[in-house]
Amino acid sequence: MDQKIISLATEKTSEKLQEFLQCLKDDELTGLLQKHAVKGKSPGTLLKGIFKGSPCSEEAGALRRLKVYKYCILLVESGDLHREVASEITGLLMLEAHSLPGSSLVELANGFVDVVREGSLVNGKSLELLPIILTALATKKENLAYGKGELNGEEYKKQLINTLCSSRWDQQFVIQLTSMFRDVPLSIEELEFVVEKVLRMLSKLDLQEIPPLVYQLLLLSSKGSRTKVLEGIIAFFSQLDKSHKEEQSGDDLLDLVTVPSGELRHVEGTIILHIVFAIKLDRELGRELMKHLKAGQQQGDANKTICPFSIALLLSVARIQRFEEQVFDLLKTSILKSFKDLQLLHGSKFLQSLVPQKSCISTMILEVVKNSVHSWDHVTQGLVELGFILMDSYGPKKIIGGKATEASLAPSKTPSQQACRLGANILLETFKIHEMIRKEIVEQVLNRVVSKASSPISHFLDLLSSIIIYAPLVLQSCSSKVTEAFDYLSFLPLHTVQGLLKAVQPLLKVSMSMRDSLILVLRKAMFANQLNARKSAVAGFLLLLKNFKVLGSLSSSQCSQSIGATQVHVDVHSRYNAVANEAFCLEILDSLRRCLGQQADVRLMLYEGFYDVLRRNSQLANTVMHTLLTQLKQYYEPKHDLLPPLKLEACILAQGDQIFLQEPLAHLLCCIQHCLAWYQNRVIPLQEEREEEEEEEGFQQDLGDMLESITNRMIKSELEDFELDKSADFSQSTSVGIKNNIYALLVMGVCEVLIEYNFNMGNFSKNKFEEILSLFKCYSRLSDILKEKAGKGKSTMANKTVRSFLSMKFVSTLLVALFRVLLWRYTSIPTAVEESGKKEKGKTISLLCLEGLQKIFHTVQQFFPAKIHQFLRALDIASEDEGEEDINITQRAAFQIRQFQRSLVNLLSSQDDDFNSKEALLLVTILSSLSKLLDPSSPQLIQMLSWTIKMCKENSLEDASFCKGLMSLLFSLHVLCKSPVSLLRDLSQDIHGQLGDLDQDIEVEKPNHFAMVNLRTAAPTVCLQVLSQAEKVLEEVDWLITKLKGHVGCEALAEEASQEGSPHQALEKAAILQLGTLLTAFHELVQTALPSGSCVDGLLRNLSRVYAILTALVKYYLQVCRSSGGIPNRMEKLVKLSGSHLTPQCYAFISYVQNESFAGEKKKEKTAAVTTAMARVLRETKPIPNLIFAIEQYEKFLIHLSKKSKVNLMQYMKLSTSRDFRINGDILDTALQEQEIDDENEGNDASEQRKDSQEPAKKKRKKK
Repeated sequence: MDQKIISLATEKTSEKLQEFLQCLKDDELTGLLQKHAVKGKSPGTLLKGIFKGSPCSEEAGALRRLKVYKYCILLVESGDLHREVASEITGLLMLEAHSLPGSSLVELANGFVDVVREGSLVNGKSLELLPIILTALATKKENLAYGKGELNGEEYKKQLINTLCSSRWDQQFVIQLTSMFRDVPLSIEELEFVVEKVLRMLSKLDLQEIPPLVYQLLLLSSKGSRTKVLEGIIAFFSQLDKSHKEEQSGDDLLDLVTVPSGELRHVEGTIILHIVFAIKLDRELGRELMKHLKAGQQQGDANKTICPFSIALLLSVARIQRFEEQVFDLLKTSILKSFKDLQLLHGSKFLQSLVPQKSCISTMILEVVKNSVHSWDHVTQGLVELGFILMDSYGPKKIIGGKATEASLAPSKTPSQQACRLGANILLETFKIHEMIRKEIVEQVLNRVVSKASSPISHFLDLLSSIIIYAPLVLQSCSSKVTEAFDYLSFLPLHTVQGLLKAVQPLLKVSMSMRDSLILVLRKAMFANQLNARKSAVAGFLLLLKNFKVLGSLSSSQCSQSIGATQVHVDVHSRYNAVANEAFCLEILDSLRRCLGQQADVRLMLYEGFYDVLRRNSQLANTVMHTLLTQLKQYYEPKHDLLPPLKLEACILAQGDQIFLQEPLAHLLCCIQHCLAWYQNRVIPLQEEREEEEEEEGFQQDLGDMLESITNRMIKSELEDFELDKSADFSQSTSVGIKNNIYALLVMGVCEVLIEYNFNMGNFSKNKFEEILSLFKCYSRLSDILKEKAGKGKSTMANKTVRSFLSMKFVSTLLVALFRVLLWRYTSIPTAVEESGKKEKGKTISLLCLEGLQKIFHTVQQFFPAKIHQFLRALDIASEDEGEEDINITQRAAFQIRQFQRSLVNLLSSQDDDFNSKEALLLVTILSSLSKLLDPSSPQLIQMLSWTIKMCKENSLEDASFCKGLMSLLFSLHVLCKSPVSLLRDLSQDIHGQLGDLDQDIEVEKPNHFAMVNLRTAAPTVCLQVLSQAEKVLEEVDWLITKLKGHVGCEALAEEASQEGSPHQALEKAAILQLGTLLTAFHELVQTALPSGSCVDGLLRNLSRVYAILTALVKYYLQVCRSSGGIPNRMEKLVKLSGSHLTPQCYAFISYVQNESFAGEKKKEKTAAVTTAMARVLRETKPIPNLIFAIEQYEKFLIHLSKKSKVNLMQYMKLSTSRDFRINGDILDTALQEQEIDDENEGNDASEQRKDSQEPAKKKRKKK
């Protein structure tokens, strides 16, 4: 039977074939098809014959075809056929599909939809036919029955796709269904249906099935909806990462069955590769990705688009050259914006209560670094580039004078500093994880250290140090690059050399070849022509001496000071190495001795470094001390009866007319004094314990005798013995003057060194103190002479501060001793005696103490934040023995705050005539510093705020600087507790009450909220503080409005915005309330008769900003109106308030400013040049056009909003009659009268001076 069909199909005509097929029953025909298909007997030939004998033009033929199609689909889907047979059948069905009538296509398509909906697909092979059926259906123009109505083919196809996407898809056929849609012609709307359906299916698939589905989705995106595809993929993985993180941080037993972290990262890595590959093929996809992520950032809510997955994706896309610059610009901007937002949030309790804290972008990037361990090689290179870009862009900058803008010791505070720190962390963590990239990171860091030496590179040196400390042995592979960097040491600045050598110390410990290379370079530099090269060599050798310990040296714990973090070294040395180090160190010392014959700068470095060497390497003491003794003997006068005891003439060098310092004698003595004291206090006690006696200790006795002799003879010496007295020449223009200046500084330095030496040796004996006082008198006389001469000559010496040789330890010990004496004096001596000593010139003791305290608090907070707790504990003597470990920083700081609060209250309540406002200001400054240590959520901060408010309310001290300090403290505390807008309103009312109204006839009531606001302090002090704080509040409101605008695009949030009590509503309400209260504050200020100058200028600028933010809010509601169709009542009230309480007053204030400027100009004409007066007027009136423009822009957009919202908002706005071009009749009359008087004067002058009759008239007119 089947053979007959095949043979009849070979004939030219199909009549016989049709007749034969009509005779066959359906079961027989399907049986033949099954027989051929299952046995693999070329079913294609049989199918062709059946199709030939079943023309679609006849109803019977069309029905037969439909039945054959249905049966073949079942066969293919059954899975009983060989793959080749199934493909052959499917191919034939595809070829003939377009000839099927519309009704047959509809029936077949509906069959497919039903199968998918019911989940009865077996292998999904038959789905290959569905795109052809849908395509063919779309071409049918006739109407087809659909329910009770009719649709054409295109519309029917749309309904089928909609039904298909609304149905439940079997998990195992999602990929095939997605692939199927690639071959279906889809409209934009249909494509969105499909994409949304596939994105919804992502969460229902197993992790391993997601990459192939995403791949199909990306192929499908070539038709359109690229942004939706990318947005969906990023959002899905962002949520997946969050869920995974929460599960990992939880303690539930469910954690045992969740997806392993490694598997998730591998899947994400694969998908990122798929997306990057798709972008290479479709550039538009890359552009859409960048547009989507930039839009998220610009809308003020980057957290919706920026997540660890999207960052990793961006870093991979950066490998495509076309997108590299865009990617890194986007990441840089996002990082800096994130840090700025965090800074804004941390500084405002108001914002913290409204906006939930979200993860910072820096945390996300470091998470990407951590995740990149799972074979994310395509991300690693981008991470390295990003790290270096951040460090290059946001590192410390060089300013005039050569100093860096940011100290490396200070903690990262500004957004730029935090971005730079993030770059360093990225590189360090990447270095730790990826071995392959380590060499490149080290090379790039070293290249920057060498090539950017003229710029601040402390951040790169810190990074290099961290890298080396982490893995010194690993870095031996990069030894060639480090050795190459050593070759440039002679050409680098000294601070760079020191930083680099400190950083590579651990490497020198484990690599002998590297150490030898460095020594060769340093020896060569020692004899270089450039002074900086020789100084670098000394610095390098001293560093080596400190870090290569000789056997028997004291341990770090026995040293007087701990070792810095940058000097950490790898303790891998055996006894043999320590012995070898001795020869090595002695060899270095031999090289350094040669430096004692070089310039003063080189010697000075050596003297300053020897003390540190001894503390770290005590076994070198004998050699170092003998060297110093030999050097001192060159300048020491051995005869005890000769004065002076030192040969100062040997310390200078004359070259022609020029005089130079050759030997920094004071530094030499200072070094000897410190080394000797250290040796006596640290080494000798240990030797006595071991009962050891060193024969070589003669230097100790010799040096002690010499210092004693120098002390005795210096006391006996007069200034004339040094050729220094008041009659001597100290000018900097003559060689004699320069020589005398050098001598004076040397003698003063020697006196300081001897003061400290005798204090340490004297053990508080009376004789020694008398000697110390004699030395100090000598120092003081010379200091006074130098100041007097420098003041007369007006030289730069007057402004230079001579560096003191006194150590911090000595100063602190001496101060403690002096305070004890003072306490005894205050408690023992009668008041009358004390009062007689109060009239001494200079600063009081209490003022000096407060200045010292303020500097100490600032220094500790700025440079040693990690040791604040230890510092506060040391201050709190009372509770040293009582459970101090349980007391936190806030409690300790609060205790100190109470002490200084008591001091300030006592000072302010004292009735003395000689009240010192400087002391009060310093107390406020100290309180401000301590308040920064309080926890913002602690009751101690609330208490301090209450106390500060009370102080401002009760004290009416008319001191501008004290008022400014107290107001700054008040605002800094207030913003940490709540918004300061109500405070600004009260202060504005006080300012208005004190300074009076623009209209002098109006008497303003004085509310007196704060006594601190009085006639002396209201302007400019308090006014400028209020304007500055108002500007910060406006910045916060602007930030809130930007955040609100970012939500407008989302449909879900647009619906949410209409619901009362939603977070969206809370942001709107807060922004409007803040602006409303600020408007009342500006309502007061704008009516105040402010003095011209900074207050007027600041107020005009702030008013412009207010109107700009009001305009931004109006624009936001223009967008919201499209979805919700209205505006809230509170917005309407805000517009009403601006129209009644601000705009009219603004125009009145503008007129006041212009009138004041005009009057001021007339006054200036009589006393100063016209140009000066005009410049001042222009400067003060410059903000006025900007303010008028801002008001008009606000009114313009209010008109648009009125039309959109169907609410007449302009009814509250009164059209102004005041503009820049308005002619004021009174002013015009006054000007004309003055011109007539000037013309009369000119006439009189002309009669007296006929020759120059025209010139005076011209000059007069210029003055106007």
